[in-house]
Amino acid sequence: MTRAKAKWSVKTGPFFDGLANFTTSVTNTCLIALVTLVCCEALLRSAINYSLGFAEEFTAYLVVALTLNGAALAVHHQALFRVEFLFQRLNQKTQSLLTWVFGALALLVCSVLAWKTADLMMSSLSRGKFAATVLKTPLWIPQMLMPIGFALIMVFVVERMLKAGSNTEANDTKSRLD
Repeated sequence: MTRAKAKWSVKTGPFFDGLANFTTSVTNTCLIALVTLVCCEALLRSAINYSLGFAEEFTAYLVVALTLNGAALAVHHQALFRVEFLFQRLNQKTQSLLTWVFGALALLVCSVLAWKTADLMMSSLSRGKFAATVLKTPLWIPQMLMPIGFALIMVFVVERMLKAGSNTEANDTKSRLD
């Protein structure tokens, strides 16, 4: 049984786990920066009536990064878009089929979103657009977070599809060996 499973299963571990660990580190750093900025802003406003002029702008960028990275990590940990008590009642082939349908739809939506947000970023870059804020951040820099985030979600959707396919093949082989 173990040999058959090892023969038929797709090993997605090292690459995807390494990418998930890196994404987790980036997300943790963003969260620490977000909390630090908000706390400093609140403390400075209440204590000495002073505002960090850039805090709102940076926290908005960090929220976007946290949202997209969080969604990617949720897909990696198979904790997104699934009602577990219903999903577990389905047989393995139906679960795999539903995972593939979800994956195909998610890849389609994410690829369109990545394409259009990359197009927006490239437009901002070529036109030299800047944020209308104190820092005058070039807009392409924060806009770059979106296509990268959608591409990251797509990578983990592919991982999920590979795992679903390998589980079905392993179970088919197991049932043939029994």
